[in-house]
Amino acid sequence: MKRRSREPLSAVIIAFNEASRIQSCLDSLEFCDEVLVLDSGSNDGTQSLCRRFGAKVVHQDWLGYGQQKRKAVELARHDWVLCLDADEQVTPELRASIEAAMQQPALAGFRMPRCNLFMGRWLRHGEGYPDYSLRLFDRRQLQWSTDEVHEKVDWVDASHGHERRVGKLKGDLLHESAESLEQYLLKQNRYTSLQADNLIARGKRISSSKLVGSPILRFLKFYLVRQGFRDGVPGLVHIAIGCFNSFIKYAKVRAEQARPKVEDVAQDDEFKI
Repeated sequence: MKRRSREPLSAVIIAFNEASRIQSCLDSLEFCDEVLVLDSGSNDGTQSLCRRFGAKVVHQDWLGYGQQKRKAVELARHDWVLCLDADEQVTPELRASIEAAMQQPALAGFRMPRCNLFMGRWLRHGEGYPDYSLRLFDRRQLQWSTDEVHEKVDWVDASHGHERRVGKLKGDLLHESAESLEQYLLKQNRYTSLQADNLIARGKRISSSKLVGSPILRFLKFYLVRQGFRDGVPGLVHIAIGCFNSFIKYAKVRAEQARPKVEDVAQDDEFKI
């Protein structure tokens, strides 16, 4: 990792048993001044592999996606951070764009197009691309939310946050997940449960029109308007799963809210006496 005449940059990665796929990620971060891996207890050699590549490895029991990423950013040596997942890598074009942005950064952060590999195909349309993600930012102004899933980067001081202060970079962030379709579906089931729990905790009520209309509108937007059909069968499957996720997330909320409350059951028992 070489120091350049620019704003110093820390790359941060959260990891758990990523030895089989993190090497490409580490290779692509050679230009960063620090690589910090926050590991939540790997037992497959991830930690030793990362250290061999010059990364600083810190252990942290799992806190949830948002909290784990926020912790990794806090532990970084530099204020400017580049946040990646273990199955992502920076392309040469994106690297050049990042280094140019770090010469004299006038913005608080930068979004980058994220290209997803799905069913053996790089998705270039629909929901899978450009999938702009805010991953390069000044932690003094921006930080990860504490959401357990689908976490996002938000302003430290919301009253001073303006979208115009966040720019866009050229070049792709490649997301090359090695998981099977079965593993992907299991993960989506877990994600929709976490999302449903979040909605329930916030007291959200889901109407029948929302339950039915959300997946339909999502399909029209990403498959037709955003031309997801151009990605062939992988594009169709990816969008179909996304639409089903919208439906099942809201269905889980409705199912939980329809369950009898403890006090209601107790009252019913009293009348049976």
